[in-house]
Amino acid sequence: MIFGGFNTTPDVCLPRPIGSTPLAAASSSWRLGDGPAHVLTDIVGRRRVLLLGWCGASAVEFSHLADGALPADAAWRWPGTYTIVEEADDGAVVVYTDPAAAYPVYAARWDGGWAWSTSARLLASLTGAPIDAGRLACAVLLPSVPALAGDRTFFSGVHQLPPGARVELPAHATAWRATTVWRPEPVLGGPPHVRLRTALKSAVELRADAPDLSSDLSGGLDSTSIAVLAATTLPAGQRLDAVTVHPDGNLRGADLHHARLAADRYPRRIAHHLLPLTDRHLPYTRITDVPASDEPAPSTLTNARLIHQLNWMCAELGRRTHLTGDGGDSILFQPPAHLADLIRHRNPGRAVAEALGWARLRHVPVGPLLRDAVRLARTTRHRALDLLAAQAGTAAGRDDHGRVTWFPLLPLPSWAEPQARRLLAEAAQRAAAGPDPLPGLDFAVRVLVDEIREVARTAVADARLAAVYGIDLHNPFLDPVVVDAVLTCPIDSRPALHAYKPHLARAMADLLPPQTTARTTKGSFDADHYTGMRANLGDLSALADGYLAALGLLHPGSFRQHLAQAAAGLPMPLATLEQALAAEAWLTALHRDPAPGWALAPVRSRPRA
Repeated sequence: MIFGGFNTTPDVCLPRPIGSTPLAAASSSWRLGDGPAHVLTDIVGRRRVLLLGWCGASAVEFSHLADGALPADAAWRWPGTYTIVEEADDGAVVVYTDPAAAYPVYAARWDGGWAWSTSARLLASLTGAPIDAGRLACAVLLPSVPALAGDRTFFSGVHQLPPGARVELPAHATAWRATTVWRPEPVLGGPPHVRLRTALKSAVELRADAPDLSSDLSGGLDSTSIAVLAATTLPAGQRLDAVTVHPDGNLRGADLHHARLAADRYPRRIAHHLLPLTDRHLPYTRITDVPASDEPAPSTLTNARLIHQLNWMCAELGRRTHLTGDGGDSILFQPPAHLADLIRHRNPGRAVAEALGWARLRHVPVGPLLRDAVRLARTTRHRALDLLAAQAGTAAGRDDHGRVTWFPLLPLPSWAEPQARRLLAEAAQRAAAGPDPLPGLDFAVRVLVDEIREVARTAVADARLAAVYGIDLHNPFLDPVVVDAVLTCPIDSRPALHAYKPHLARAMADLLPPQTTARTTKGSFDADHYTGMRANLGDLSALADGYLAALGLLHPGSFRQHLAQAAAGLPMPLATLEQALAAEAWLTALHRDPAPGWALAPVRSRPRA
């Protein structure tokens, strides 16, 4: 489902995507595909409120939205992923964006005003926007620093509206006016695990009303929590279809064991389905088969596995709403910057204890961690961006994985062309020059905001892929109500840096098997990735001469050499290599699959008083 519209008076002919339908008479807004939407009009008919997406507001709460000014927390007051748009009779448009970017909204200048949509690619097809090579360079070479992207999308001139904000799109294409309305300040309330359980339960319950509900059940803490919440929410007599993928012929894995523990605990509520994976579903297999989307989908490298699961669910279980545990890792783990917060809040004893725990977990010396934490405690985000601008794009780079820093850098690969390095430096300089919309937060919270927004926004690409196969994909951990509940936890109640999701384990202790809440590890597919890379090395090598090379971002020969070394199992960071393959697959799909066309359509005005 895609929505969009214009900030202009309705007394004109406006373009609409072919196949779309208007949301209301006298409105410039439209809908493409299926998806929940509610249109409310005030008593004099001069103002419309569009509530787009999944939202848990009641009918009475819906009706009150059109009565006056919207509450500041309207975009995260209720469970669900949604946005709210106000349309005035004079064409003015105000968008209330969700704080997690789980329902991103984009805008582009068009014909003296603004066009907005929940699809950046669709706006690019309207304006003829080319690919933004600088945004691609950031995504490929420094995916660990989402702050570099700012409001840029992968299309020049198409921008993401700021999350957690009230955004006015003025006439005449002047700059939009954004007011930040969400700040994850500490909230002194109930215990953190109780707040998490309440928020997560409400997010799952909203989807439980959908027909033909199913869920992943990987055996990990995240997906098992979602599956059990969904199963216990369904009316008596209904069973949740829970799907566990596993290597073909291997029924003894730890993940499958824990999935069975959960299913066996609820035999009348969970119908457990096992889905074996063969060599045809290895990572890196047919990655260019992904459909075109707004940006590279997180599942690109495991596309064969995901398509296999989606096809199987459609054939065996029918069209359905499917839940995953994706996003749990992003919101439930503390970033290393938490150590600097403890020092800033004058809690050195806890900082030392957590640094020791983190050092033991990662098998690293504790001294450098504490020195980094003290240094970071004295470094503002703005200063860190200034330093990043001087470092980004340098030939050497460094691997900051696990270090206590604002912006962890990755080693710049040898195949990165000078053009790519220059674009990285420009992006860092631009980020350093801009204001922070969330100043004054604890460092770890600010780092998490960037990470969660990156994960939530990119997850939309996976959801669009699933929709092609008839599956409505949802990630309850990325609901704004859940994100807000986690990020507003006071520092004294936040989990330790080295702890494995203690708040979730405690929140779900009465529903999950004790063995599952006690888990501190999760199964790994790393071996499958190396096997898949070797099996598909020929196809992957052919991508070296593709669109990224044409844009001057990578050197084909060096890239192929790096790829061959990785496939041979030589120890090296894979993040930039995998990002490049995902981006090349996305560009291939983008050039192969045309975006929907646009056609002029009259907007029916109501008679003026």
